[in-house]
Amino acid sequence: MKTAHKLLFCLVSVAALSGCARTAPLLTPHSTIATFNSAEQVKSAILTAGHACGWVMTPVAPGVIDGRLTHRDHSVSIRINYNPLSYTINYVSSTHLKAANGKIHRGYNRWVNHLNNDIQVRLAANSNK
Repeated sequence: MKTAHKLLFCLVSVAALSGCARTAPLLTPHSTIATFNSAEQVKSAILTAGHACGWVMTPVAPGVIDGRLTHRDHSVSIRINYNPLSYTINYVSSTHLKAANGKIHRGYNRWVNHLNNDIQVRLAANSNK
């Protein structure tokens, strides 16, 4: 009986500690655009979504937008490569996000997922026009 209690305690402890992990695998969303949009509509959706999510978005070349987000003492830079059929959000650099060995602070993945979802919503709305 005591062995079962010890085993249960160990399992609960491991589960609790793993939930406290601050790093997660680095997310690189690649999204296929299911609706018809021009390159200009995709660019506009990315810029508008980025600004709405608090990112500073800068077009740097046709099909390329750089983004930067500062949150408290954390900052991150991304590069979004896009065309009318798809886009990819790539990690570039960060400060205070514990980025190493393909892992990064879980806040980064949350911010990028939020940006990706907002871009998808705006692209879907564009297709209805």
